[in-house]
Amino acid sequence: MELEIKALNNKYAQKSPEEFLGEIVERVGTAKIALASSLSIEDQVLTAMLLKTEPKARIFFIDTGRHFQKTYDLMEETMHRYHFHYEVYAPESKDLEEMVAGHGPNLFYESIELRKKCCELRKVKPLQRVLSTVDAWICGLRREQSPTREEVNLLEWDGNQAIYKVNPLAFWSEEKIWDYIRKENVPYSSLYDKGFRSIGCRPCTRAVKPGEDVRGGRWWWESPDKKECGLHIAQP
Repeated sequence: MELEIKALNNKYAQKSPEEFLGEIVERVGTAKIALASSLSIEDQVLTAMLLKTEPKARIFFIDTGRHFQKTYDLMEETMHRYHFHYEVYAPESKDLEEMVAGHGPNLFYESIELRKKCCELRKVKPLQRVLSTVDAWICGLRREQSPTREEVNLLEWDGNQAIYKVNPLAFWSEEKIWDYIRKENVPYSSLYDKGFRSIGCRPCTRAVKPGEDVRGGRWWWESPDKKECGLHIAQP
């Protein structure tokens, strides 16, 4: 299976995410493509779109063990709403035991290196397990989210995982995301109503101030051009 990245990006640049998703799922096959959901507004929109296209679609959640309770509540609400079950992937217990014993439970505040170590064990390694079972993964990345995502395209080659990365909402604004949520009555986290605009693990996420960028509340103690957990850092 080989996708022509440039041709597909050109073909769907002015079309809807649903049309793009439909073609990609048909080409790759339901068993070999999966949506990575963190229960963000983007991922909730993609969940609604994808399940319309393919009711048996694979959607997975990485349970780091440090999420907000509201994230777990939304997860359950979403399963009931759309009549499906997430695939759930978690860190290896031995990895967590050694990391917390050696560095403490709040190591991510001490240095960027330790924060990345925490992300590596809690998120990246579980991600690698699920992505080893697919030829493409679907993400909720958007260009306007942060400086690290300004070049995101609809379809990319993920050099980290050696599979395709599908970003149907790459060109959508936050306003368009909310318009879709309201129109389709898509469930979303109530944390967004309290000033949160990007939600990850509880210790590393806070509400943002007016005028602050979308991901300003994630790892707020770090430089904006470095704020990725390792899931979406492209290889040169």
